Formats: sequence, structure tokens, C-alpha cells
Amino acid sequence: MIPVVKNVFLNKQFLLYCIIGASGTLLDFGVFSLLYGPHWLNYQGANAISYASGTFLSFILNARFNFRVTDKIPWRLACFFGVAFLGWLMSAGLLSLFIGHFQFNPYLSKAVALVFVVILQYNLNRLFSFRKAN
Repeated sequence: MIPVVKNVFLNKQFLLYCIIGASGTLLDFGVFSLLYGPHWLNYQGANAISYASGTFLSFILNARFNFRVTDKIPWRLACFFGVAFLGWLMSAGLLSLFIGHFQFNPYLSKAVALVFVVILQYNLNRLFSFRKAN
């Protein structure tokens, strides 16, 4: 295994980041189901609100319990949402490549893309969104 990738997976902060991300994903799915299930919103509207909800929860939990930062919260939140958007773009691009071009299994493609996206987002958030002030 590549040393950098191996070190990321053995990092306690990265593992907590993944656990927190899973809680954000569960909230995302729950809010989506509540808004779209009874047809209160179309799937795109429900997805926008649910994705923002999960991202916001992930930010709060990571800021408080994982990276332990309390300063510059609006700036950090904006960075976190920017990183989330980059992750979404990366995911969309990888899925387009894996499924659209190579016609791989969609579920396996999603799982592989998720690994790359989580590593990218963790490193960007660690370097920008949650960097300690000097």
C-alpha cells in the first residue's frame, strides 16, 4: 500500500473524521427521505437541503470533537462547504468515468469514488477548514 494512504488509514483523526462523516450521511439520507418521501419537494430540492444538513452536522462535530477549533467559525464553515463541493465534483467526475466511460458496476464505482473523495476532503479540511491559527 502507498505509505501516504496507509498513514491516513491508521490516523485516529482520520478515523473519527470518517465516523463523523457517516453520521452526516445518515442525517442527509434521513432528511432526504422526509422531504422527498411525502413529495413535499422534488428530488433535487430535497437533495440540496439534505446534503447541506449532513454537511453542516459534519462541520459542527468535526470542529468541536475532532479538530477542536473554536475560532473563525464562519470562515471555517465556508471552507468546509467549499471542500464538500469539490468532493461532490470529484465524485461526479469519477462516476462519469467509471460508469459512463468504462461501464463498471455503479455500486462498486460509487464505493471506489468514495474512498478517493474522503481522502481528498479529509486532507483539504485538515489543511484549510480546520487549520490551527498561528
